[in-house]
Amino acid sequence: MKRNVLNSPRLLELKKNRQRAVVTKIFIYLLGFSAVLGLLSYLFRLDSLNISEVKILSLNTTETEIIKKIVTESISGQYLWLLPKTNILLYPKNHIKNELQNRFKKLKDIKFSIENKKILQVSVTEREAKYLWCEKEEKCSFMDENGFIFDEAPYFSGEVYFKFYGPIGENFKKIILFKKTLEDLKLKPVKFSILENGDAQISLSNKTSLETNPRIILVIFIF
Repeated sequence: MKRNVLNSPRLLELKKNRQRAVVTKIFIYLLGFSAVLGLLSYLFRLDSLNISEVKILSLNTTETEIIKKIVTESISGQYLWLLPKTNILLYPKNHIKNELQNRFKKLKDIKFSIENKKILQVSVTEREAKYLWCEKEEKCSFMDENGFIFDEAPYFSGEVYFKFYGPIGENFKKIILFKKTLEDLKLKPVKFSILENGDAQISLSNKTSLETNPRIILVIFIF
């Protein structure tokens, strides 16, 4: 008896009507979602909202053309085949910055701006070489004022840059402070190195009135 009631024509019709209502709602939602995507795609493709030119602003870098190529390639294409990456609200700023910093370690600051609503300006500043970090005498890399190692350095004879040998870790600023203290004492430190026993050594310039190869040993190098 119960089965007959559940399978009655009236209940079956009600079930079909509910199913139709659910399908209709899903169709309406999908249609509305598609309409919204289509409208967004149209709006985000308007010429007034899209980058038409890329300019690289730099005072000292020699890689402007390569940087421009990387930026131009990064804003080509679309998101989800719908939204253009050239849109001034959607262009991949963080991706571009990461790409440039990974490619050029010497870049310190990268800033973006939109000029005249159409031109993407990328301002880049290179790190300034202050010191050298060396694996061995003839193989060194440039360091900036914060101890960041960013580019291979050519061989320098003489005392052009203060040199670091061995691991520095978090002691960089303390070493530089000690170096400045020595300079205030009219000494000229030229090299910092970690010895095999863990002690540290600061070598002074030979161009002083002190003995040949003057140096300061810091026993048990712990700051």
